[in-house]
Amino acid sequence: MRTALIWIALALALGAPLVAAGFSPQLQWRSGIYIASGFAGILAMCLLLIQPLLAAGDLPPLGPSRSRKVHRAVGALLLLAVLGHIVGLWLTSPPDVVDALLLSSPTPFSLWGVIAMWAVFGAALMASLRRRLRFRPMTWRRLHVGLAVIIATTTVAHAALIDGTMELTTKVALSVLVLAATTRVAYLTWRMGRKRGPSGSR
Repeated sequence: MRTALIWIALALALGAPLVAAGFSPQLQWRSGIYIASGFAGILAMCLLLIQPLLAAGDLPPLGPSRSRKVHRAVGALLLLAVLGHIVGLWLTSPPDVVDALLLSSPTPFSLWGVIAMWAVFGAALMASLRRRLRFRPMTWRRLHVGLAVIIATTTVAHAALIDGTMELTTKVALSVLVLAATTRVAYLTWRMGRKRGPSGSR
């Protein structure tokens, strides 16, 4: 029963923002590419809730090994969603994307979006080069979780400043859940690091 309730709650948390956005009146005035780009961004935000839950082992009956594999797969999907979001915006309005990347956009939400984008790229690069980087496990985890915190906070700031297709109540709820889940993983990592000492272990 507990497992079923967890997955039902997760499905509602992820599905509600997507469904609510599908009924947004703003969709009537947008092109198909722009709509797809926007939903790619919403999907990316939804995936940010799944990642810390997998990292903390909060999704039964997935064990530690299975959770890590799913975490890597969801991370790859998150990267693709972010790329889809950016490419869609580029196709609909290249000047706005250039201004955002050059940090010269007059809209504050663009800055937070660019920071989140680079943090996602950094986390993905760290994951792909994990064996070559030769960091101690705890050092790697701290860096990865640090990037996750940056991604979560800047993404929430990015979404909060946009008056777009996301419905307000579901956007706020998803934002709170993303921040809470990410904060919990950051706390667990900090506590684990204290138990192992400053140098960590191999």
